[in-house]
Parts: sequence; C-alpha cells; structure tokens
Amino acid sequence: MDAQHYFSSAPDGPIRRRTVEVELDGRAVTATTAGGIFSPDGIDKGTGVLLRHVPRPTPTGELLDVGCGWGPIALTMALQAPEARVWAVDVNERSRTLCRENAEALGLDNVVVAAPEEVPAPLEFSAIWSNPPIRIGKPQLHTLLRGWLPRLASGGEAWLVVQKNLGADSLQKWLGPMLAEHDPGFSVDRPETQKGFRLLRARRD
Repeated sequence: MDAQHYFSSAPDGPIRRRTVEVELDGRAVTATTAGGIFSPDGIDKGTGVLLRHVPRPTPTGELLDVGCGWGPIALTMALQAPEARVWAVDVNERSRTLCRENAEALGLDNVVVAAPEEVPAPLEFSAIWSNPPIRIGKPQLHTLLRGWLPRLASGGEAWLVVQKNLGADSLQKWLGPMLAEHDPGFSVDRPETQKGFRLLRARRD
C-alpha cells in the first residue's frame, strides 16, 4: 500500500472490514482492520517490539498513543490501566473508526479516539507510547514529535519504536536537544534494540 494512503485524513474507496487474530496484553483478541490504514494484517514488527519491552503505564491519569491505527498500542494501554484515560490519536479517519470499534468490542470505555486537533491543548500525559510514522519524512516527523512529546507530564515517560535503518539513531540525537530546550528536566536514552528496531525513551523529571 502506498505510504501516503494511510497518512491521509480520508483514504480513498469504501471501507472493507476484515478480522485478524492478535494477542494484546497476553489475551487472544479478534480485531477489525481494513485497507487504507497502517498494518491492516495485524501487529507489525515494530509495534510488537514496543509492546514486549515497554513497562506498564501508570494505573491512572492521561495516557497517549500517537498514530493509533486500528489500535494495538492504545488497546494494550487501556487493558493494562483500566482506571486511566487513553487518548488514541490519528490523522486517518478510517483508523479512528476502527480503533473506536475495537475498543467497544473489548468493552474498553476508557479509550478516547480523537483527531490531533480534538485533544485539549492543556492536557499533559503520564505516558506516551508510539510507533511514529517515520515515512512521512523528517520535517513532518519532527513537527509531529515536537507537538506531542513536550506534553509529557512531570515524572512521565514516552516510548518510541523506530527502525534502525530508518534513522533511529539520528532521531535520538535530535530528540535530546529538542526536549531539553523545552524543559532541562527531559532526558533521552535507548534502553533496547531488537530485530533491527530501537526503543527510544524520553523521561521528564
């Protein structure tokens, strides 16, 4: 599928739903996906690396999945922290529809699916998890991360999974100074590398 297709706000053509069998937080789950979104065939490798290694989110507060797709990251956060509110954000309208349907099918009433502009501006997040859309290009990616990562609350952590051969190391070098300009209490490190993916972590004191 053409990359720009799932980055668009409204993919072309009718939505043709299909189901996939996946595992979320140790549970076998039937999820609904469709063409015109990211990874419609299931959980992609990068997201799998993130979900295997990221620590459980805070049990309460505001949590964020940037680029939610059909929802594997946001749904996992919601399963692990049922008392928290999980914001599942995506520019793709079809992704939002499917993520909302999957949350409802799992009985997860703590998931708020939203377009980026629908998230209240003052809101800060105790955890941010993301498999960011690297292929949108460096300028757009930097704009995206500059908009969301500084909204990490004090004491919070943001986790990103990025393919090594798609610029994970250069992104890490950029993230540190960018976040430090916003708040010197930010730090960035790389706790894990697996199967060609880097896990990057940003912390805010």
